[in-house]
Amino acid sequence: MTEEKNTRYGKSCGDCSLKSCDGKGGMYPDFCLTEGPQALSEDLINEAVMTYLNDPGDLAFAQISAFVEAEKYGKVTRLEEIARFAEKMGYERLGIATCVGLLYEARQAVKYFRHKGFDVFCVSCKAGAIPKEKLSMDPVCQETGPNICNPILQAKALNEKKSQFNIVMGLCVGHDSLFYKYSEAPVTTLVTKDRVLGHNPAAVLYQLGSYYSKLMK
Repeated sequence: MTEEKNTRYGKSCGDCSLKSCDGKGGMYPDFCLTEGPQALSEDLINEAVMTYLNDPGDLAFAQISAFVEAEKYGKVTRLEEIARFAEKMGYERLGIATCVGLLYEARQAVKYFRHKGFDVFCVSCKAGAIPKEKLSMDPVCQETGPNICNPILQAKALNEKKSQFNIVMGLCVGHDSLFYKYSEAPVTTLVTKDRVLGHNPAAVLYQLGSYYSKLMK
């Protein structure tokens, strides 16, 4: 299927290189979602704004997120940002949902967050050791081990512990989605898994015109 057949929505922010909507001036493309014939409706924009204003929790989340971003912009790691955000939100109990393959990294994160004064409860994706046959998974799935990754159990375990803010570390595509769905606490991601690129999935985006041009064929 060609790219042309996949543009029924028309162009959007993923086709823009101007970034004029950041408020620093400049031209808007004719397909801009901020200004012009393709702009998002005022009703939709106002609905989003009122959602913040009508929910004190959402408003505090947005305000503190912006403050943490601006206060140390480009000067602290994401690990530090998570701790700073959680502290400013008044959280005391953090949950970590980790891939079993990142237990070393998870131990370091637990050590850091405890050092910063948080209670931390960490659950591995293989906790419970449920065989893949129990969910009638394709036999090929046995090649990566006999037990399922269990993001729903991870979420429910952290819900049971009343975690206030949950952190994902390297859950697989799809498994992370199930965790987000069932977590009662808000979720952020510390590590996004990419087994090929050393957990730096953005790297491929810088090489689609060179080493990874094969992906565009």
